[in-house]
Amino acid sequence: EFDLVHDDGKVVLHAKSEAGASGIGVHTTLDAAKTPMLAWRWKIANVVEGADNSVAGKEDAAARIVLACDGDKDTLSFGDRTTMKLASSVYSQELPYATLMYIWASDAPVGTVIANPHTKRIQMIVVASGKAGAGKWHSVRRNIRDDYRKVFGEEPGTLTSITAFSDSDNTGTTAEAWFGDISLSAP
Repeated sequence: EFDLVHDDGKVVLHAKSEAGASGIGVHTTLDAAKTPMLAWRWKIANVVEGADNSVAGKEDAAARIVLACDGDKDTLSFGDRTTMKLASSVYSQELPYATLMYIWASDAPVGTVIANPHTKRIQMIVVASGKAGAGKWHSVRRNIRDDYRKVFGEEPGTLTSITAFSDSDNTGTTAEAWFGDISLSAP
């Protein structure tokens, strides 16, 4: 469930998940080399209890910023291409070449890189963690080009979408988050 709400005098995106997972975003055709600086504000009501992003059955986070990037899928391993084809048939939508996520984890240390339990083509970077900051706005600024190089070992392709995401489907719990002022800029 997504809506726009007033918070601290600004209009922000509010997300609430009840044993579900959903995101709202925009399609782009941006060059990550020219506009690599991603900034946003976010806050959560609380962490997702029992979540562990390294375990398939517990892979939830109250807040995520999800970046999809294009690339040459023919260069991927047979296993990665097969996984993408299977997932595309299930979701009736082609998966991106690579997905970089910034997450608010329940307890993983900030700076931790977590590979998605289903495919290494999705990598998560913990940029906030734990209950201590819940209920308070946090500003984040990341160099997506540097982060992409770090987790995928290559240059990013075209940034094809930016999505604010909240999920609690695997744990069957609830999650609530607010997102504001998402922007990309030159270094």
